[in-house]
Amino acid sequence: MRLDKYLKVSRLIKRRTVANEACDAEKVSVNGKPARASYEVKTGDIIEINIGAKPLRVRVIDVKEYTKKDDAAALYEVV
Repeated sequence: MRLDKYLKVSRLIKRRTVANEACDAEKVSVNGKPARASYEVKTGDIIEINIGAKPLRVRVIDVKEYTKKDDAAALYEVV
């Protein structure tokens, strides 16, 4: 799954366009490297989002095309 879509489905970022813009501005990195929105997310990847005052680091646990709002947090764990 594309990185921008994963960020939206997991509700780490509210909208896909915002996720896409964050990737273009190099505010999102995967495994320590700046990542483009088209990066294919895999289980075990470490995603760091540098938006706001405190950076957020998460480990990808599962990749699903769709998920309910209540189940979105189960797709990742905060590192």
